[in-house]
Amino acid sequence: MKIKTLVMLICLVSFGVADAREIKAKKTNPQSNYAATNQYYSNLISGATPNVAELNLFANMLPKGGDIHHHYSGAIYAETYLDWVGKKNYCIYSESAEQLKVEKYRIEIKPVAELGERAGQICISADAVRKDNTFYRELLMRWSDKDFSNHFHEQPAPDQQFFDTFGFFGPVSNASYQEGLQALKDRAKAENVQYIETMLEKSPDVDNRELAKKINNLKSDATEDETEAALIEFSDFMDGDAAVKAKIDDYVKTLEEAATGIDDAAFRLRFQAYASRNNAPAKVFSGLYCAFAAAKESNLIVGVNIVGPENGHVAMRDYSLHMQMFRFLNQRFPGVKLSLHAGELVLGMVPPEGLKNHVREAVEVAMADRIGHGVDIAHETDPDELLEVLKERKVAIEVNLTSNSFILGVKNEAHPVQVYRYHNVPFVISTDDPGVSRNNLSGEYLLFIARYKPSYEELKKVAYNSIRYSFLSESEKLDELKSLDKRFTGFEAKIAKLARSRRAK
Repeated sequence: MKIKTLVMLICLVSFGVADAREIKAKKTNPQSNYAATNQYYSNLISGATPNVAELNLFANMLPKGGDIHHHYSGAIYAETYLDWVGKKNYCIYSESAEQLKVEKYRIEIKPVAELGERAGQICISADAVRKDNTFYRELLMRWSDKDFSNHFHEQPAPDQQFFDTFGFFGPVSNASYQEGLQALKDRAKAENVQYIETMLEKSPDVDNRELAKKINNLKSDATEDETEAALIEFSDFMDGDAAVKAKIDDYVKTLEEAATGIDDAAFRLRFQAYASRNNAPAKVFSGLYCAFAAAKESNLIVGVNIVGPENGHVAMRDYSLHMQMFRFLNQRFPGVKLSLHAGELVLGMVPPEGLKNHVREAVEVAMADRIGHGVDIAHETDPDELLEVLKERKVAIEVNLTSNSFILGVKNEAHPVQVYRYHNVPFVISTDDPGVSRNNLSGEYLLFIARYKPSYEELKKVAYNSIRYSFLSESEKLDELKSLDKRFTGFEAKIAKLARSRRAK
């Protein structure tokens, strides 16, 4: 009887050990963790109403690869800019005074002692701003999109509100590039982002009145030969001018010094150089030339872009000319990658014919590698054929859900991310200006998940796209993809554990 009991105990212990080993194996098995994560996620998005609260947890934990449509000045939060105002001993106007040509909420960089008596009285320190809670809240609302939509107040049009913010914090936006980039890095790492491709500072532009006149005087119906002749002459001048070379070198030095010490084993930062699209044509061209030249000079500058409100009069008038500039400079500086803001427009913002060609010309004339926004795709000429071009050429679309909703009023099922999804055009999720929008990449992924309920496999693909379609070198991409593999292995192990804990309750 004792022997029989002992045998039974040994068997039970053996079975218990085997069960424990089996459970442990399941816990550490990547395939099992993937399946558990997939099931957990599927449960959260199932039904008419997704479990947004728990999806928020999921989105914050999710490895997101990179944020590759990112404006540095628009990524810094207004509170940080206010800190920099204090460190610089600048002041902020607490009211407008037309006779003094000052405006409420604007930064004054002159010392208060150098201002007149009246101006000195109404220009207050950062500490004084913080002590006046009403003014402090109002300032945050002017320097960002904070509280724009959640209660009634006097407000400009959404796109004007968005773009105006840059004028308010602009005087201090370059106060401390290293501090700002370090803050963005810390925030990125905290939300499981390993790479940022940002636009830090506009490239320099140069002037040659005689040559500039030839570009500025180009008619809308100028032939390609006439346009190219004017661009060649200006480029030849810039090629051989020592002052131009010095400007480009200084620009590269500024960006490289700003990035000093930012890269580490878990994070990487790169830049896009850019010009503004709402300047005179010659100024745009010289800025783009410097941007291309800088990208050739520095491995940290991985691409070139063009920025500014796309619906501006000059931007609309000169759009085709700008795309020809890109094509010309592509030949002058072969191998430079392009991510172009294109199609950040909706019906009613401009006349219908203004929606017909922006994405197409960015792709077929400028030869863009990526498109920022691409919201007007349905209004482009022959959109079905253009979607095929985007798919075949693997031109990725940078989808910015929050800014598209705020600036353009496009969201939910009306957003063309649905078109890109259904037609297999590659896309990434990005932030655009998270400081102005008061959001982060996790928040953008949450919007994507909750609105469109992608499968877990599609969600992973979008995260991997942010590295695959980045402008990193091929060896750097490989390193980042391996890092992302490890991050997802760890993430899925955590989610599998979370799912077991949830079931246990």
